[in-house]
Amino acid sequence: MATNDAAFAGDADIDEQMRSRSSRSASALHTRHAQSGRSGQSSPALEYNGEEEPLLGSAGSSRGSVGSGSGSEPQEWFGTAELSGLPWWKRPSIFWLLPPFLLFTTAYGGIIVPKMNLIIDLICRDYFADQENDPLSGITDPDQRFDQCQNPDVSSRASLFLLYASLCSGILSAITSPKIGALSDRYGRKLLLVITTSGVLVGEILTIIAAKYPEVVSVNWILVGYAADGLCGSFIVGMALAHSYAADCTPPQRRNVAFGYFHACLFTGIAIGPILSGYLIEAREKAVGRSEAVLLVFYIALACHCIFILFLLLVIPESLSKTRQEAARARYNGELELLGPDWDWINQLRSVNLLAPLKILWPTGPGSSSPVRWNLVLLAATDTIMFGVAMGAMSVVVMYMRLQFNWKEFESSKFVSIVNSCRVVSLLVVLPLITRLVRGKTGTKKQKNSGSDLFDLTIIRISILFDMLGYLGYSLVRDGNLFIISGTIASIGGMGSPTLGSALTKHVPPDRVGQLMGAMGLLHALSRVIGPTIFNGIYSATVKSFRQAVFVCLAATFGFAFLCSWFVRPHVYLEDLEPDGSPLNSGSADDEEEECH
Repeated sequence: MATNDAAFAGDADIDEQMRSRSSRSASALHTRHAQSGRSGQSSPALEYNGEEEPLLGSAGSSRGSVGSGSGSEPQEWFGTAELSGLPWWKRPSIFWLLPPFLLFTTAYGGIIVPKMNLIIDLICRDYFADQENDPLSGITDPDQRFDQCQNPDVSSRASLFLLYASLCSGILSAITSPKIGALSDRYGRKLLLVITTSGVLVGEILTIIAAKYPEVVSVNWILVGYAADGLCGSFIVGMALAHSYAADCTPPQRRNVAFGYFHACLFTGIAIGPILSGYLIEAREKAVGRSEAVLLVFYIALACHCIFILFLLLVIPESLSKTRQEAARARYNGELELLGPDWDWINQLRSVNLLAPLKILWPTGPGSSSPVRWNLVLLAATDTIMFGVAMGAMSVVVMYMRLQFNWKEFESSKFVSIVNSCRVVSLLVVLPLITRLVRGKTGTKKQKNSGSDLFDLTIIRISILFDMLGYLGYSLVRDGNLFIISGTIASIGGMGSPTLGSALTKHVPPDRVGQLMGAMGLLHALSRVIGPTIFNGIYSATVKSFRQAVFVCLAATFGFAFLCSWFVRPHVYLEDLEPDGSPLNSGSADDEEEECH
């Protein structure tokens, strides 16, 4: 559907029209850019102050020293003019969203391990309750109950339950995420972030009820919570909407840094949350009992989610202006009018094509080429594999640590915190330092977009290699400390995810980046279904015979991604075209070489 294609790309058409006006004014200032200018009039509804400035960083910097002749610094992005007139408390910025988002991710990370262990305990209770001689009856000591639940059959059942949970959340998220992205173009990012967080809220409330009243409420109600989370888009769409917020208020050449901040927020929250919850459970377990101590973590997470929603509603300014929202709604209503009055909800259901947004990964027509198509497919496949492995391995690693090393919440939370802390260091220290050393102080800010380069591909390959080595370590070691070391080795692979995202966006013009993000969001949602299905199924089938088999399969999957990365060619990209089909950057080869330097 057209709305699916527009997922997370609210300003694409406006960007196109703004480019036409700025390029036209640029051609009047410098004859070398006359061939690359666009003519045409923008709709009055889309007018902004200060549109005469040159546009996006890569285009404006490489083509322009447009303002150098007059001595003025050129505007790199039309959003600068749009946002500059707003007072500071209404001016959107990633720094409005980052602090509450960190609180949200900390709450999200804090319940990962307790929730999995809680599910295992509830399934253990139901498993033994079905037997004639229930070994748990009469046992009140939490350590004795924990030992009784250290059972391969219980672990297998829990793995299947988490598989069903991933299916419920992942399938529904794959269906709703493109629609949520399109709605955010028409009604703003904040409203849809509130809806997405509300789905998480409902899921945690049902988990608390199932844990507090296990005699009355079945553990299967937790699956209903996962379904509610999926209907609202789940955490994947929350991250995509946060990226869309950043894209609305950040110049294109700086968006990779902004995305990196949100990735760092995510991994910081996942690093801090588990260790905080582990210490809290350990401190309160003797005073109120283990079950109440675990529930206390969920109450705190619930409060954090509510605070995040209140920040969105009352404090954080909307990043998508009313003008752009109205323009998106007008385009949508125009599309519906073209379909005619017979276009009812039954015909809409018949025309649903879940995979329609993926056509951006296989562009055809003028400006495209076979290397561009294969690069996009290979990079998207590599990114999807890495994300699918991360989602599929999370629950398996926690269950394996519990069964293999007898680790409880504190030990498991410590492992998760150490691994994700190393990941944050890789993102905030190692990757920027390497980039500075290789690219220099100015980086590639003034270079024309020419696709991903050898530096991007080298970082991607090294990251995949470290991930593969880490999972090989998981399969070989039998000591808890060595298992933690293997996790820290795998965490260095965290540099691959933002680099892959940056490399993908370098293959398309700026006005197609949002569409590309929507396609990747859909692939991530599908991988959230496929990854846990495969790896939880493998673990459930092999836990009694060779419980490390799943880690061998995970390492082999990274090996396949590593192989794919070697077929990506540097310096190919989808050309931006004139309305008549001629290349926008149609200067001579000498001009292009000069601009690249």
